[in-house]
Amino acid sequence: MGIAALKTVGIVGAGQMGRGIAQVCVLADLTVVLVDREAGILASAVESIDRSMQRRVNKGSLSQADKGASLGRVGTATRLEEAAACDFLIEAVSEVLPLKLQILASLDAVCRPGVILASNTSSLSITRLGAATSRPDRVIGMHFMNSVPVMQLVEIVAGQTTAAATIEATRDLAVRLGKTPVLSQDLPGFISNRILMPMINEAIFALYEGVGSREDIDTVMRLGMRHPMGPLELADFIGLDTCLAILEVLHQGFGDPRYRPCPLLRRLVDAGQLGRKSGKGFYDHHPAKDGEAR
Repeated sequence: MGIAALKTVGIVGAGQMGRGIAQVCVLADLTVVLVDREAGILASAVESIDRSMQRRVNKGSLSQADKGASLGRVGTATRLEEAAACDFLIEAVSEVLPLKLQILASLDAVCRPGVILASNTSSLSITRLGAATSRPDRVIGMHFMNSVPVMQLVEIVAGQTTAAATIEATRDLAVRLGKTPVLSQDLPGFISNRILMPMINEAIFALYEGVGSREDIDTVMRLGMRHPMGPLELADFIGLDTCLAILEVLHQGFGDPRYRPCPLLRRLVDAGQLGRKSGKGFYDHHPAKDGEAR
């Protein structure tokens, strides 16, 4: 199926990434089936998409009518089978290899033979994910950046046996969604996180070793390097558990000590201090009480 004929996209996982991908798909006139086993998470995802699009309406970049039409193209389901008829599937569950392998194998069993199965993984081997299916030539990485509605980049990752037609179709879909695709080889961390995560890890080591305070480390990178967000603030935004998982993939994949996760990062994750998603990480993200600074 050519990308112009693509009408429906199934997205598995209604967390922060899944709901963002759903939003850009419906704004590109695609119909979405958003799948999550938790009905409450699905309801929260639809509310989040509604709020995000309303902000665009308030800014004048989206009409109220287009918002309503787009929101009407968001369908939800609690079973993978309900997305089986979709033309293109994107897996966007947590960055846990056994879970992704299970999801892709299950999708492979229920979807039509020619359907592409894309993974939003940020670091895991596409070759290994594809091997869990009977269609490794139709399995590809489609790594969206957070926040999906705002960030323009999509990292396309081809596995060992991913077909050229699969790469072309996935790049065309990214362009249709208003994104700029780049092609990465299937190596740990791909392009983006092979560069980004060692920088974040080094910033954590600088804090761990007392080189500077969290505010000073982030200020150096914001004002001295013109980064829009400091590395510790960015780690909280990404999720410290996600940062740790990616660094472990890099460390194990390359066997190079430069990718060794900082002990402070492990300690925070062990404590459940995961950043914005838990309310506390390197910074406190709980709402400030009256008269209290954060």
